[in-house]
Amino acid sequence: MSPATTAAILGVALIACVTDIKARRIPNVLTLGAAATALVYHTVLGGVDGFQAASLGWLAGAAAFMPFFLLGGMGAGDVKLLAALGAWMGPAGAMWVALYASLAGGAIAIVVALGSGYLRAALANVRGLITFWVLVGPRPMPGMTLERGTGPRLAYAVPIFVGTVVTLWLR
Repeated sequence: MSPATTAAILGVALIACVTDIKARRIPNVLTLGAAATALVYHTVLGGVDGFQAASLGWLAGAAAFMPFFLLGGMGAGDVKLLAALGAWMGPAGAMWVALYASLAGGAIAIVVALGSGYLRAALANVRGLITFWVLVGPRPMPGMTLERGTGPRLAYAVPIFVGTVVTLWLR
């Protein structure tokens, strides 16, 4: 991976962190712009193969976090961010970022829950969510989505940034 590509990836992920922490949203101009730029960049450098790798990376990134969005546990900006990073990194890169981001997100969520005194309630919510899904199938649980939840919220661009850095470091 070229230094320019690495810089673009880290720049997108870092800007997303800043906007997610400050405004609790990741702008479409960043995610969709980064994805479009990646498609053009990889097509110019790699022709049809470059376009295919970027497109499959975008799809893999979107698919990896889409279930969490559909279940009400993640924002659309997080899904679009992983998709954009996948367009830059390809499908395997997107999946590695998703894995490492999920691990980082879990660890950060535990720290936040401990720090805010919410851990006991979070564990009870997980137990209730699993019970709900066993009884009615996987679907958003009323009162336990991002829109209606009362617990502390995590700016998920931060774990995605951590997952991106780990993925780039291990390449």
